[in-house]
Amino acid sequence: MTLLDQWAERHIVDAMRNGDLDNLAGAGKKIILDDDSHVPPELRAGYRLLKNAGCLPPELEQRREAVQLQDLLHSLQPSDPQHATLSKRLALLELKLIQAGVNTDFLRGDYAQRIFNNHSGDE
Repeated sequence: MTLLDQWAERHIVDAMRNGDLDNLAGAGKKIILDDDSHVPPELRAGYRLLKNAGCLPPELEQRREAVQLQDLLHSLQPSDPQHATLSKRLALLELKLIQAGVNTDFLRGDYAQRIFNNHSGDE
């Protein structure tokens, strides 16, 4: 724990002890966190600020939609009539993301990254 972390922790504990944090809005309620696991860590804070301000970049909206489509496709059988339609929509979104300069490796999952890492080490 860094010095700054220790300082912040001490002030939080002091505020709790003094009752400064009692009766805050939302106290005792479950915190609902956004799933930002598909957003690169270095972009999460900036995207969260934009989202809270009601301004999401189109690429992030498309990325979110692509993740939702991918999850939906995993729940469908390939023989399902919706599977082909959703696959085409996902392919279109992926193309748009690539054209916008967004890395689409998140659609391939961890397995593809491990294959890439193992293959690139062979050279």
